[in-house]
Amino acid sequence: MPSSMAPELTFTTFKEIDEIYSTLNKTFRSGKTKPIAFRKVQILQLAYLVQDNLERFKEAFAIDLGRPPLEASFLELDTTISDCKIAYDRVDKWARTEKAPFNITFAAFRPVIRKEPKGVVLSISPFNYPVWLTLSPVIGAIAAGNCVVLKPSELSPAISGLLAELIPKYMDNDVVRVVLGAIPETSKLMEYQWGHVLYTGNGRVGKIIGVAAAKTLSPISLELGGKSPVVIDPKCDFKIAARRIMWGKCVNAGQTCVAPDYILIPRSSEDAFIKALKDVHDEFYPSGATTSPDISHIITLAHFHRLKNLLDRTSGTIAFGGQTDESRKFIAPTVVKGVKDDDSLMSDEIFGPILPVMPVDDVDAAIAYINAHDHPLALYCFSPDAAFKNKVFDNTQSGSAVANDVLVHCATDGLPFGGIGPSGSGYHTGGFTFDMFTHLRASIDSPGWIDTILGARFPPYTPKKIASLGYLATKLPPRPRISANGHVRSLNIWHLRA
Repeated sequence: MPSSMAPELTFTTFKEIDEIYSTLNKTFRSGKTKPIAFRKVQILQLAYLVQDNLERFKEAFAIDLGRPPLEASFLELDTTISDCKIAYDRVDKWARTEKAPFNITFAAFRPVIRKEPKGVVLSISPFNYPVWLTLSPVIGAIAAGNCVVLKPSELSPAISGLLAELIPKYMDNDVVRVVLGAIPETSKLMEYQWGHVLYTGNGRVGKIIGVAAAKTLSPISLELGGKSPVVIDPKCDFKIAARRIMWGKCVNAGQTCVAPDYILIPRSSEDAFIKALKDVHDEFYPSGATTSPDISHIITLAHFHRLKNLLDRTSGTIAFGGQTDESRKFIAPTVVKGVKDDDSLMSDEIFGPILPVMPVDDVDAAIAYINAHDHPLALYCFSPDAAFKNKVFDNTQSGSAVANDVLVHCATDGLPFGGIGPSGSGYHTGGFTFDMFTHLRASIDSPGWIDTILGARFPPYTPKKIASLGYLATKLPPRPRISANGHVRSLNIWHLRA
């Protein structure tokens, strides 16, 4: 098969899934994955899997998503290689046994926290970032010493097939395996008990995965997405804000779980900001969006029709864009103004290059609207004013709180990536992925002589023993003058606190 052709996607049989699960459990029980040196070899192999096949991945991105090569490199390929290098360099530190904080009462027990792998883990990844959101969890799981079953999306068959071809060539086949399939294969996988399950996708399927995991008591992390709002301070630099927001909405054709979903802006500034968005749009696509090679297409016809239906039913006014082409699964970057709460575009996460602008009275109204809906995966705020940003962030909840940019927080070294409530649970990327797939195993080593101090714990219980253990009683600071309900105590009289 020529390297320019994507491998054909052949689903894994149920019998093969049984064999994969059995093999990986045997491998884990053998202890093969526990040495740090072994983990580092696998991490480095994964990095070279990507680096050796950059052009093949770019070709597969073009097939599945119409992804421009620059986006393929910047958003996924370079980031995945970087994640491998970070894990390779830091896994020794991540895996090191930690001493518990010093406490004179328990110091003799030599308390430590052992960083141990959870076992055989499962990662179910999405179509929209089919390399980074597929391999990044694998990096952390391997770094933590686990065996991994990887279930990539059937909606991105070129990338998923390429991963299924390359992983056996670069990785230890007794440690990392790929299962190809759709709903039946995923359902089969969820019949097993796992050391941990990571599901990345939408909330509807997330509920199904969560219920299935509960039946086997498999711990689970969910990265689900949602409607990530953008709050605009009229004092911000409109050109910078518009450029960054339009990029975040157009990159990968808006098929990003943390893409800016809608804009909240004071009514008096709506038209001026839309003009800034239009100016940026024209800079991005000087010959027009419909003929630009720099825009991805929608992943499937079903997703295309869902987006077109939302756009057809909007009560807002299309400020620019709106062109669609079913034959190419293409939707032009589109900004819709004057959108209200009951609009079709506000009914669910858009996951496409359509940007509704909702005018509000002020920042308080913006905050109230955000709080009246599900907690988003990301909340964006564009403002030069620290007080404005703090007001937005301090009075809302979201997976991430990002000021004056979009998307880039996901790949920022040292930051966790995860949602809250309906937008997800758990954290990953970098060291947080290692933590997600790691069991913190409490451990002590009690010396024999400790019974000369704690011998009173053994029956028979006597007044003398009770008294001898009194030194272990915790001494509290003075009672607060403010009660739990906000009253102030003064001269034995309770007053309402001002």
